Amino acid sequence: MLEFLAQPPEGVPFPDRIEIACLRAADGIGIRAAFALPDGEPTGTVILLQGRAEYIEKYGEVFSELLARRLAVAALDWRGQGGSDRQVGNPRKGHVEDFNDYLLDLDALLAEIRRRGLPEPFHLLAHSTGGAIALLALARQPALFTRAILSSPLVAIAGLRWPDASRVLARLLASLGLSTAFIPGGRRITIADGPFEGNPLTSDPERFARMALWQKQEPRLAIGDPTIGWVDAAFEAMARFEDDRFGLENRTPCLFVLAGADRVVDSRAAAALARRMRGTSAITLLGAQHEILMERGRIRQQFWAAFDAFCREPVLGDAALPERGVEPVLAAASGEQA
Repeated sequence: MLEFLAQPPEGVPFPDRIEIACLRAADGIGIRAAFALPDGEPTGTVILLQGRAEYIEKYGEVFSELLARRLAVAALDWRGQGGSDRQVGNPRKGHVEDFNDYLLDLDALLAEIRRRGLPEPFHLLAHSTGGAIALLALARQPALFTRAILSSPLVAIAGLRWPDASRVLARLLASLGLSTAFIPGGRRITIADGPFEGNPLTSDPERFARMALWQKQEPRLAIGDPTIGWVDAAFEAMARFEDDRFGLENRTPCLFVLAGADRVVDSRAAAALARRMRGTSAITLLGAQHEILMERGRIRQQFWAAFDAFCREPVLGDAALPERGVEPVLAAASGEQA
């Protein structure tokens, strides 16, 4: 486990008041966490849950934007990635056997938040795999947060021609003892190690370059393609989201912010879940790729406008939450980088 914040690459902005803490999940796995307080009295706390293969340092710009809103920030590296402990010998393999293991990481973070006395209300900001973990956490404890904003949540994988067959294959290979192997054709390198052209993460070349700079500065933060076991666990989690009853007991107001040009997760499946879930709405940012928070300026401005409006809405109480989700709204996101 890394017990420090990696030195920012030259020219990459990063707030200077991030504190790193090393936590232990209930099963003993070491989890690296980060905490930051704004200038002045904070008006609440945002719990930031990153996606697969991400790390605290990647979110420096987002930390700054949250702190500027007078929000305290708490974040973590999930087990198997970033600066947290790996569960297999190859440090480039981000592996779990069950997505419920990630809830142990979240529990450790929440316990530390309470120990530090970070202020309520607690807002959740989760991306991709972090969004899937957030959904599992809300299913376990429906009123865990005041608000939950999910960016490109992993509800289903984009572009799978035979999802049922893929799920069966992952389960079969895992049962044959191949759980900790890379997926067929998988490699230890990351998307950020490749060219900007054609990447599925962002249309912003500068922010894409920052990802590569961070990994060059501190290679231990990076992981490669998922393991077979991770994919098997992801399919198990996604199967829960397909159940028509999932989210009907939700008591946390949720906003899904979806990427209109997502090639990593299936935005249509996420929109369908938002329509079914209690107290949930969704917007789609047209032209946005998967990593909305790492996108062009115009797209990011629209994200933050939605974030601010959603978090300013009064909390009406459990009885006032709509029984079903709100029909998603499409938001245009064209134009040059701001």
